[in-house]
Amino acid sequence: MTEKISIDKSWTLFLDRDGVINERLMDDYVKNINEFIFLDGVLESFRIFNELFNRIIIVTNQRGIALNVMNQSDLESIHRFMVEKIRNNGGRVDSIYHCPHDKNDNCNCRKPNNGMLLQAYADFNDIDFSKSIMVGDTEPDMEMGRSKCKLNIFISERMENTPLADMVFPSLSEFARHLKGE
Repeated sequence: MTEKISIDKSWTLFLDRDGVINERLMDDYVKNINEFIFLDGVLESFRIFNELFNRIIIVTNQRGIALNVMNQSDLESIHRFMVEKIRNNGGRVDSIYHCPHDKNDNCNCRKPNNGMLLQAYADFNDIDFSKSIMVGDTEPDMEMGRSKCKLNIFISERMENTPLADMVFPSLSEFARHLKGE
């Protein structure tokens, strides 16, 4: 199906959140932990990633804050819940970066801009973008990844391709199993 990806423990994994880690709410935002539902196989995927990657970083647009449907405290609660579940299942998240701005705010952190990647590099200067992978489920994820990352992995249940993706997988768990050689 897809070629083997050769990585070692010096690589960094960047992950989008909604639609990759948890169920995306169409025309809505995950506003509390009751609305945050892990996608099948994701917790096991983080266990695999923990063994393979030096850094595991989540980069997520969170426009719901700008629209006042949620606030920073709501988002922090959701992320604490997510990270705790991942850790309790043998995985880890080294950091989470989010953009709280609206589409028209002209910020450098909102995907497809690469401000979240640059912030991660400022915080973890051992990140080598030539040894990094961006995993996302939207064109802006792929555009951001293309700006810095070595590989772009597109998550699409229907296995739709995009010219900005290097590989397509139906789920994060399929990508993790591929990396593990299964």
